[in-house]
Amino acid sequence: MASALEGIKVIDVSQVAAVPVAARHLADFGADVIHVENPATGDFWRTYQAGQGRGTAGVPSDINYNWENFNRNKRSLTLDLSQEGGQKILYKMAETADVLLTNLRPFELERYHLEYATLSQMNPRLVYGSLTGFGKKGPEKNAPAYDATAYWGRSGVPYMMSTMAWASPGFRPAFGDNVAGLALALGVMLALFARERTGLGQEIDLNLVHIGIYQIAFDVAGALVTGRDYAEWRIRSREEVPNPLALPYPTKDGRTIGLVVLQPDRYWSRFCQAIERADLEHDPRFETYDARFQNRATLLHILDEVFLTRTLEEWKPRLEGIPFSPVQTLVEVVNDPQTRANDTFIPFDHPTYGRIEVVANPVKLSQTPATVRMPAPEFGQHTEEVLLEYGYSWEDIEQFKQQKIIA
Repeated sequence: MASALEGIKVIDVSQVAAVPVAARHLADFGADVIHVENPATGDFWRTYQAGQGRGTAGVPSDINYNWENFNRNKRSLTLDLSQEGGQKILYKMAETADVLLTNLRPFELERYHLEYATLSQMNPRLVYGSLTGFGKKGPEKNAPAYDATAYWGRSGVPYMMSTMAWASPGFRPAFGDNVAGLALALGVMLALFARERTGLGQEIDLNLVHIGIYQIAFDVAGALVTGRDYAEWRIRSREEVPNPLALPYPTKDGRTIGLVVLQPDRYWSRFCQAIERADLEHDPRFETYDARFQNRATLLHILDEVFLTRTLEEWKPRLEGIPFSPVQTLVEVVNDPQTRANDTFIPFDHPTYGRIEVVANPVKLSQTPATVRMPAPEFGQHTEEVLLEYGYSWEDIEQFKQQKIIA
């Protein structure tokens, strides 16, 4: 077997990020993924990319790299699902599909007759994955959502990443979508595995709020069992952090070193040597964890001064063996020898852009690895090809175009 999912047929009825990246994970491992796009508007993600200007979208480029990242290895089919003719085409595809993924809201699924109950009658083996913003139940089940609203704000993620003294951090596009996509891909694989045993497909139901809550389950667990809010213990300044060896520190050149020494007694001697402050090691104010806790503000200010004496590059070799991380720029990330050594990026020859690199699939299989076989599709690039595969004639295709069922 060349690919883990070779022979698996996937219909991707979605747009933007979370569900498309889930489908792309399946495509990376060999599944035949058909990305269904509205013939008039296409997938919004085609235009929400770096070249659209400044702001949250990223670095401007003539290469639509976000489209490539979320939709490589797929084929594009234009289909108007608001028309009965478009729905009938999708039904025909669903009859032999292994997986259908969608992020249509409940009222849209009902309007287009694409609910699991409908499609499973046509194909009981169908694995049906649905991801919504706020879930399929409750008063907001049909509310519009992006990861910035549902995953990010509604779940409490920025609340837990801020303090009274530090402003809440802004979101990054697809931050929660990427995690949700991995979760949905996992659900698909579990359902396919179960189908091997039972012969039957099933519905997978995820929502972005739940994924966000899952991400901060370390903290939410406390609210569940105590009924109390973290604000009662919220740290309001760096001076209040219990462990000064678990903080970011600015360096001489305006960069940042992030110390994450969660076992400070274990590393205290080595740390004092690394920063060339042997006098601190047996200082009674700092010699034990309890002493450092009692004098944390004093130690914090000492370390602030220490780290300002050298640049980031000067500090990196000195801190080797101690849990820390430089806060890297994106250019540093893509050139990091460690990420390069672990095949984090993969090059391929794009028919339009030439040789480019993309972020590799993070899941690495030794025998059936992920591959980049095709670039992300042009709008409607495979419409005729797909319809012919499903038995439609050229006369049918021309009629579909006249009816604006396809582009």
